[in-house]
Amino acid sequence: MNIDMTQGPAMRSMLRFAVPMVLGNLLQQCYNVADTLIVGKFLGANALAAVGSSFTLMTFLTSILLGLCMGSGTLFSIRFGERNEKKLKEEICASFVLIVSLTIVLNILAFVFLDKIQLFLQVPEEVWQDMRRYLSVVFCGIFATFLYNYFASLLRAIGNSTLPLIFLAISAILNIALDLWFVLGMKWGVAGAALATVTAQYLSGIGIAIYAWISVPWLKMKKEEWRVRWNYMREIAGFSILTCVQQSVMNLGILMVQGVVNSFGAAVMAAFAAAVKIDAFAYMPVQDFGNAFSTFIAQNYGAKKEERIRAGLRGAVLSVLLFCVVVSAAVWLLARPLMLLFVEAGETAIVAEGVRYLRIEGAFYFGIGCLFLLYGLYRALGKPGMSVVLTMVSLGTRVVLAYVLSGIHAIGVVGIWWSVPIGWILADMAGIFYYMKKRKQLLCP
Repeated sequence: MNIDMTQGPAMRSMLRFAVPMVLGNLLQQCYNVADTLIVGKFLGANALAAVGSSFTLMTFLTSILLGLCMGSGTLFSIRFGERNEKKLKEEICASFVLIVSLTIVLNILAFVFLDKIQLFLQVPEEVWQDMRRYLSVVFCGIFATFLYNYFASLLRAIGNSTLPLIFLAISAILNIALDLWFVLGMKWGVAGAALATVTAQYLSGIGIAIYAWISVPWLKMKKEEWRVRWNYMREIAGFSILTCVQQSVMNLGILMVQGVVNSFGAAVMAAFAAAVKIDAFAYMPVQDFGNAFSTFIAQNYGAKKEERIRAGLRGAVLSVLLFCVVVSAAVWLLARPLMLLFVEAGETAIVAEGVRYLRIEGAFYFGIGCLFLLYGLYRALGKPGMSVVLTMVSLGTRVVLAYVLSGIHAIGVVGIWWSVPIGWILADMAGIFYYMKKRKQLLCP
């Protein structure tokens, strides 16, 4: 069902749209958790470290495609709010050609530079062979990632967040079932975990593409409408590439931090691999809410409903802060039991480091929650460049402090953990200051 977020109570519209997105990613995170749990419990610490480092790399590659699709989706939302069907069709055509071309290039580069990854991420030799086997398979799913994210962004732009949830749910359930079969039943190790992921990705990607083609009227174009208008290609490229830069820079920073983490050895790598999954699970709902908030703002920006934008902004900030306080308390109290889901109790060094990470990050979830809202706000108001600036502030701070603080013997690895919330808070301060200074121009272009 499509939701027109230019009508009705602002928060109710936003929440109705956000809930399927949150549920969908909760399912995805459940798969990620199950994947890590199966690998960690049955294949050992080195395999866990290999899959954990691969997950960070794949998150970076996925973020490039996600950013391109999200940028296009924002423009689709604005055109939907304007009720400009002709321009919407032309932008769908231009964005598809642009993003599918970049996906092919990205996939080729991933395989070409596969053997350079060990040096870039400082992966220990005892971990690298498992990591290489995993990546050799999982890179085959990059095109499937494009299919799912492109058509999910299109459906969400016109107010349909339910169907992407359904396809993601099917994919996540299949993924877990295949993980158990390939890893435990067939004894294929980390390559089996990767094959399970790729199979499920193609199912959801092809499935949602077929559904969108059948159900979305704007995809049913006449032959003469299927042509690329280069003026729209430039507009799409401007929005999509800036959003892509914001998403990929964010994850490139995380990838660079992964290199520092790896330099502390397999135990810290394993602790980080498990703790990051818990961390992502904890704050993922506010990330999805930020994306739903962005669609709400974009539709109302296209419809020129300034007061509705202000009302949505107030409600979103209060909702995110309340959620983050509750989740921070839960993660702080349950850090050790959560780590024990992934790691045997006898691995005391891994458990202790993971608990320390979670208690530092978990105390500051309000910082990342506000940052996701700021990313969504500036993207929806036609200022994706500002989202890039905030990402540079957040990740630049994180990377620099991670390298500097971890190099001080008295601080060590804990300096990497503290660099994260410091980056969040500095970026929040920059984003709020810019909004307070420019809000009239932003809301009334």
